[in-house]
Amino acid sequence: MRLGIFGGTFDPIHVGHLVLAEQCREQCRLDEVWFVPAAAPPHKLDSAITPGKQRVEILELAVAGMPQFKISDIELKRTGLSFTVDTLGAVKAAHPHDELFLLIGADSLHDFPTWRDPDRIAELATIVAVNRGEPSSVDASTSSALLGETISSRIQFVTMPGIAVSATDLRDRVAAGCSLRFLVPRAVEEYIVQHRLYQQADSEPVSSSFENSVSGSQSSGS
Repeated sequence: MRLGIFGGTFDPIHVGHLVLAEQCREQCRLDEVWFVPAAAPPHKLDSAITPGKQRVEILELAVAGMPQFKISDIELKRTGLSFTVDTLGAVKAAHPHDELFLLIGADSLHDFPTWRDPDRIAELATIVAVNRGEPSSVDASTSSALLGETISSRIQFVTMPGIAVSATDLRDRVAAGCSLRFLVPRAVEEYIVQHRLYQQADSEPVSSSFENSVSGSQSSGS
């Protein structure tokens, strides 16, 4: 099996995440892509995160009908901080004969040397660096200078259509009472409305698809 590992908070998952996963699945010939919601990302310790159970439920709604997309709660079950190298090590131990591919945004390559044990990450998985619409300043010709030959040789670049959507923007839209229509799958949109996620205490509820007006609804880093 060729397994794509796609980590993030997914708070909430949106169309940009799904297009990235599908483009990587197709271009890297992956058998499956695993969405791995983070429990406590080291780079987001000061941010409030929706409980893992709800993020998993949202992910399940988002990938329904796509059998090649799976959800792993491996990081949610682990106590403490979520480090990519630990997750990849656990997956490799459980699936020693599978080939792992770590899906990240190409812009994350700038910070990759600061991640915990980047050399070990490159040993465990091919790093799939995704250019989201526009070429990154790090590419095949410049990655070796930034990351060294060993890690650079383990990078595969993928390009996807540019989709200017972020989870932060979506949470801000909900808090402001704005529509999320077409920015997330319809079932995710309705879940956010029904569970009143991301709403300010003094904001008006966002209208759902079955109400009168329209509403609707990026990696794990280090």
